[in-house]
Amino acid sequence: MDDCNLQGRTALVTGGFSGLGLHFARVLATRGARVALIGRRIELGRELAETIGKVTARPQDVRAYQADVTQAASVDSAFAQVAADLGVPNIVVNNAGTVVRGPSMDLADDDWSAVVDVNLSGVFRVAQAAAREMVRVGQPGSIINIASILGLRVRPQVAAYATSKAAVVQLTKALALEWAVHGIRVNAIAPGYFETDINREFLRSPAGQALVARVPQKRVGQLSDLDGPLLLLASDASTYMTGTVIPVDGGHLVNSL
Repeated sequence: MDDCNLQGRTALVTGGFSGLGLHFARVLATRGARVALIGRRIELGRELAETIGKVTARPQDVRAYQADVTQAASVDSAFAQVAADLGVPNIVVNNAGTVVRGPSMDLADDDWSAVVDVNLSGVFRVAQAAAREMVRVGQPGSIINIASILGLRVRPQVAAYATSKAAVVQLTKALALEWAVHGIRVNAIAPGYFETDINREFLRSPAGQALVARVPQKRVGQLSDLDGPLLLLASDASTYMTGTVIPVDGGHLVNSL
């Protein structure tokens, strides 16, 4: 794990004020990176950044920034602020996401557009802004898109989410192909089911327990199960990896049909 030391690097995490994003920010900061948490609820973000800064004893190296990934100008502004305060990010974790559940025939056009705009277009806006900054200063970097096993297989009543995540998988490969010449690696992590504030109630319900029973390891993921893949892709341990998608799902994708 010596290659996973991130001292001297700047990481930017979207959707960093809760769930997986907050965990990613903590892990990267613990490994020595300067970390920018990006989200919309800035007061909450500042509190969280302050807490992480105290834990790592580097309060000046962990900061929160307000941005909306559905607005290109907002994303560009956030990158400019981060670059001025912490340096141009070497590591970008594209984590912001949303979901609308319900029968596809009842899915409103606005709900479809809202999911796609955050989960797909938002990922592209952030990746594009990151790549432009990396090229501007002539530095290599690692962009890590957070996809989902629902981008590789499907389940009912999450059509917009599954479609957007499948597109993120292909976007990851397309950007990896184009940007390799600049020393920019683009990879993705495809988590299975992890218990967070958003899905905790569902996963503990009878329907949720039935889903967990389909996982070969017979459990949902713990946030720490994502640490290895995250640090692998963020660090020099993966310098020859780009365009890859790493499922972290307890074997869910390989269960019997």
